[in-house]
Amino acid sequence: MIPAENAPNLFSKKLINWYENNKRDLPWRGTTDPYKIWLSEIILQQTRVVQGMDYFLRMIERFPDVTALASADEDEVLKYWQGLGYYSRARNLHAAAQSVVKDFGGKMPGKYFQLLKLKGIGDYTAAAISSFSENAPYPVVDGNVFRFLSRYLGIKEPIDTGKGKKLFTEVAENLMDKKKAGVFNQAIMEFGALQCIPGLPDCSLCPFSNACIALSEHKISEYPVKQNKVKVQNRYFHYFHVITGSCTYIRKRSQKDIWHNLYEFPMIETDTPVTFEVLSRHEAFKALFGDSTALDFKLIVSNKKHVLTHRVLWANFYEIHLKETPQSFRNFLKIDEKDWGIYAVHRLMESYLELFSK
Repeated sequence: MIPAENAPNLFSKKLINWYENNKRDLPWRGTTDPYKIWLSEIILQQTRVVQGMDYFLRMIERFPDVTALASADEDEVLKYWQGLGYYSRARNLHAAAQSVVKDFGGKMPGKYFQLLKLKGIGDYTAAAISSFSENAPYPVVDGNVFRFLSRYLGIKEPIDTGKGKKLFTEVAENLMDKKKAGVFNQAIMEFGALQCIPGLPDCSLCPFSNACIALSEHKISEYPVKQNKVKVQNRYFHYFHVITGSCTYIRKRSQKDIWHNLYEFPMIETDTPVTFEVLSRHEAFKALFGDSTALDFKLIVSNKKHVLTHRVLWANFYEIHLKETPQSFRNFLKIDEKDWGIYAVHRLMESYLELFSK
């Protein structure tokens, strides 16, 4: 699998040399604090560095250590996370911080197997934290590493299988200079992020181009290989911005679904896209508004598309002014419109509120 000229020390030396000359200046580099490393890794999972940097700096300022994070209210943590998506990560981050306070005396562990005991930390994150903080020889294998190694070594094993993930982890471990595990892991991820990028990278600048199998076979775009095609589900949401004076009504999503514990307007979900006429005959609509013939609903946003992992959401936002609020709204939270800033909302709601505030 690994050619003789790519022996670990030679590969690591070439990779680390590239890294030292090309790495980005990022605020979480140059630290061995496992808490800061952990926070940066959770933020950056499936989030671009440019977007993640502001979140990291803001969260470090508000939650400078694991104790500060653990003692915060979950709603506040979600508010600071707002806009990043994947809100389960924020909830896991908060829960893990509380476990650190309870089980590790408030000191964030840096040991691989101790880290695995914390909620939301898997093999990849544990490897990143332990190698960056303690130079522990555990390989990190993320999307950047999958792409680089699959192209370079011509690995056709699908990356979205247990067998594939195990193989790539073994390959990365075999290539790693164990004495420089931390910088090796930083380097291989950075190489995939900056040089061996998705699509068509500039292979003329690649220090590994002379031995890259995908390049020699003119098959760069065929790597990495994936086995399973994800089935995308369409969902249809209808939101109601109910205005009574300076107030409106919201609810916290408590069901085990997307955006758990985030706030939004009263909402009805339908199985298919429907007109307002059809929606007004829906049982959930009647339960909220009763006889709607005397009410004036105004469509503000129509068929707003919002893409999530495995789902595409289509949302309508209706505005309605009420002099008296029906009893059906007793289960919703009444807030002043000017207080939106203290409630954590998902991106779909945030985009509407940005439009509404103009």
